[in-house]
Parts: sequence; structure tokens; C-alpha cells
Amino acid sequence: MDNFVWQYVTLQGVRLREWQYGSYLHRLVGLLYAWRQSSWLMQHADFIGLGLVSLVFGLAPFVSSSLIGVLLGAIALFWLLLTLSDSPGWEGSQEAGGLKPFFTPIHLLVLLYWAIATVATALSPVKAAAFTGWIKLTLYLLLFALVSRVLRSPRLRNWLIVLYLHVALIVSVYGIRQRIFGAAQLATWSDPTSVAGRTIRVYSYLGNPNLLAGYLLPAILLSLAAIFVWRGWFPKLLAATMLVCNTLCMIFTDSRGGWIGVAVALIGFSSLLIYWWQPRMSPFWRTWSFPIALGAVVGLILMAVLFVEPVRNRVSTMFMGRRDSSNNFRMNVWAAVIDMIRDRPILGIGPGNTAFNRIYPLFQRPRYTALSAYSIFLEVLVETGIVGFTAFLWLLLVTFTQGGIQLQRLRNQTNRDGYWLIAALAILLGMLGHGAVDTVWYRPEVNTLWWLTVGLVASYYVAQERTRSWELAPVE
Repeated sequence: MDNFVWQYVTLQGVRLREWQYGSYLHRLVGLLYAWRQSSWLMQHADFIGLGLVSLVFGLAPFVSSSLIGVLLGAIALFWLLLTLSDSPGWEGSQEAGGLKPFFTPIHLLVLLYWAIATVATALSPVKAAAFTGWIKLTLYLLLFALVSRVLRSPRLRNWLIVLYLHVALIVSVYGIRQRIFGAAQLATWSDPTSVAGRTIRVYSYLGNPNLLAGYLLPAILLSLAAIFVWRGWFPKLLAATMLVCNTLCMIFTDSRGGWIGVAVALIGFSSLLIYWWQPRMSPFWRTWSFPIALGAVVGLILMAVLFVEPVRNRVSTMFMGRRDSSNNFRMNVWAAVIDMIRDRPILGIGPGNTAFNRIYPLFQRPRYTALSAYSIFLEVLVETGIVGFTAFLWLLLVTFTQGGIQLQRLRNQTNRDGYWLIAALAILLGMLGHGAVDTVWYRPEVNTLWWLTVGLVASYYVAQERTRSWELAPVE
């Protein structure tokens, strides 16, 4: 009975095919199907979608947020055109006895969160400001919708990952150069009275070390996975070079939140890697591999803290409480945000930093101005209230559950693409760890990577055609 309930909570039992046929929204699918059949351009729709998505991830570190917004707008329009011209039936490619549909349980929870954010916008005390945030959120979610569709193809998936890793390598190399030759500190990113106050914090092309750390975290995990996926010594050497450069640049950001995120992600990656290799392990390693791997990762982190002085100095500030100005600033912001949540606990103030900036001054402590809540969990609570926060946690639960199910399937098939899925799940954990103490998610360079990763997990979804009663089943 408990297992049955769990399957329904994690939407393993939802009959998406029946839901789609009964949905009024789904009836819009296929309105332009006849036109698409005669269009030469739309015969290559996935490649066009890949091109638009590639522009976002290829240009994101180097261009303004406005241009990224324009590209996201183009993606939204193309996704709408693609959806209206799709086959009105149960669409999906065949794989291993199952279907890879365009719409997954993860999509269902994303749609739910968007609907709650829409209601929060309509009821916001600052509707115009919240509407601006709602538009941004909608664009990000439509990026997810297109990415999850395009990445169903292993070839297109590999192309996009390779593109992002090469762009991240350029960003990392420039960041390392800043550490060697020096870089102007554009703001007081460290407490000038602390031992780490005079350290050069690199920011590469992104203008902020915390933002750079958020951008590089997925690159570290994907370059680590590439060592296992890419064939041949030269590609593996390239992946190892990327891993070293991304890791060094991450260290040079001196971003405590970024380091927390990497530590959480590496523990997650190691655990999933052991799960992946378990069927081929001897009884001894099946028992002891996880404790040994966990000890190795923790030991590596402790060695960096004990023997690398800049790391030791920066980590020590995490335990200084209010004696560190950065910690004190965040604590005062969090206190004000909690007051904001208490004022509107059900549906919040509406999405986006524009709405936050209109309401926060009414609650802020003197001299502690802020552009965000400095915690993604508090940010979701203040924007969409308890209702939206519950949907967000549900989305995470379904994403990790579906990721685990598909990882098991890929492991049974000994499919190398499973390493990308391992990296994606570890990235989500790491970004949540970083996001707990910062809100770099709300910058497009990082927010797009979050939805890329969620889309990567969703792209592996396979619905079995003939299964038990609680699983997906076709309509008779």
C-alpha cells in the first residue's frame, strides 16, 4: 500500500495519454498539422530548435540579459509553432519497447507551478511588477519545454552538451587568467577586515564571482561525465582538461555557496556512479564502495580546507556568524524576507525580482538593501507562498524520482548516456545546495542552465506501453 501511494505521489501512476486526450489545452495541438506536412522547413524542426537553444547557451556569458531575453522570446514562439503543428495523437519516438513522449510527469509539475505563479501574479499587491516576473518565468519554462523535446535525440543531446562545455572552457580560462594577472574587484565581495578580504576573486565574463560559480557548477559535473562518455584518448584528455580548468576557476571565484554546491554535487555524482557500477562489482565492493567513495570525497574536501590557505581562509568565514559582514548581511535579509512571507503566506507577492524590489523596502532592516532573498527556497516562498513552494518541492521530487527510474533503465541497457543523466541529477543537487545561500538562479546565465538540466532529465523519460495497472497505459 505504501509503495502504491508513493507511485501516485511521484506520478508514476498518472495516465498521461488519457489526461492529454481529456485536456482542453491539448485540443489545440494539431491545428497547423496540415501546414507542417507541406512545409520543408518544419521537417527539420528539431534542428531549428537546437539552433535557437544553442544560441542561448553559446552567447549567454558574453552578451546582455536583454539579448538573452530576445532569444528566449524566439524560442517561446518557435515552441508554440511546433506544438500547434504537432500530430494531435499520442506523439513520441519509440525506444526499447516504450514511447518517448513530448509530455512527461515533469512537464505536468512544471505546468502546475506555472499555473500557481499565474494566480500569484493576478493576486499580487504589485501586479505590474509581478507581471514582468511572470513573463520571465514563462520564457524560462518554455525553454525547458523545447530543450526537453530536442534532447530526446542522443545526437542533439551530445551536441548541446559539447557546445556548453566548450563555452564554459573559454569562460574558465579567462577566469584563470584574471587570477594570474589580476582583475579589478568591481564590488566589495568579501569582508575587507577578514583574512580573505584581499584575495582576488575572479568573475571572467560574467561580472560577479558568485554568478560565475553558479555558471561553472554544471560544467564541472558534465566534464566529469564526459570522461566516461567520450570515446578515445584525445576526447577523454579534452574532458579532463575541461574538468581541471573548470574546477580551478571555481576555486578562484572564492564563492562559498559555489563550493557548497560542488561538494553536494560530487557526493551525489559519486553515489550515483557507484549505483551505476554495482552490478559489475564483487560482493566486497558492493558493501564498501559507497563508504569508501564518500570518505574519499570528504577527505579531498578536508585536505583542500586544511592545506590550501585561500580555501581555508574563505571556509573559516562560514563559521564566523555575524562577525563576517557577508554573513551578517544575509542574516538581516533573511529576517526581512521571513517577515514578508508571514505577511502573505499563501500565494506570496508574485514572481520575479521586480516585485521583490517593490515590497522588500517595506520590511528591510536599515542599511540592508537587497535585490533578492539570497536563498532560492525563501525566494520561492516569498514569490508564490506555501502553495507554490509545495508545488516546487513536488516538482523536485518527481524530477529526481523519474531520473532514478530512467537511470535504472539505462543501467540495465548498459547505455553510456546514463553518465549524462548521473551528471544532470548531481547538478540539480549542487545547484540546490548553492541556491540555499544565494539567488544567482535569477540571472539568465544560471537560470537557463537550471532548466537545461531539468530538461535533460525529462528528455530520458520513456513510458512503457504494456505495464502494470499503476503505470502508463494506452487508451483502449
